[in-house]
Amino acid sequence: QVQLVESGGGSVQAGGSLRLSCAVSSNTSSTRCVGWFRQPSGNARLSLATIDTTLGRKNYAASAEGRFTISQDTAKNTVYLEMNNLKPEDTAMYYCAANALTWGYCSLGYYEYANWGQGTQVTVAS
Repeated sequence: QVQLVESGGGSVQAGGSLRLSCAVSSNTSSTRCVGWFRQPSGNARLSLATIDTTLGRKNYAASAEGRFTISQDTAKNTVYLEMNNLKPEDTAMYYCAANALTWGYCSLGYYEYANWGQGTQVTVAS
């Protein structure tokens, strides 16, 4: 059973930075793609970024391009999301998820991901 554990969330002032971590329990074909997603309270889940943990290929949603960076430490089976210049509208529950590679790339579509962590809350004060 795949387990994903997020950490690193918290409260920060606008303009600040946070680095979220996603520890993945196994490194198999079913966890080749790892993505970060967020869900503001009362709103739909949104995609941020994905990484192909075998090739290191990254894919960003337009909303994350420029301020957010996805990366990995393969030795630790951990994927990170570095978030800079945070804004109040970035306030949300942040989730990581993992799935097998389909269609030859790691999709940004959250509905493609079968394995999810419990989430970590990020709150950005103005």
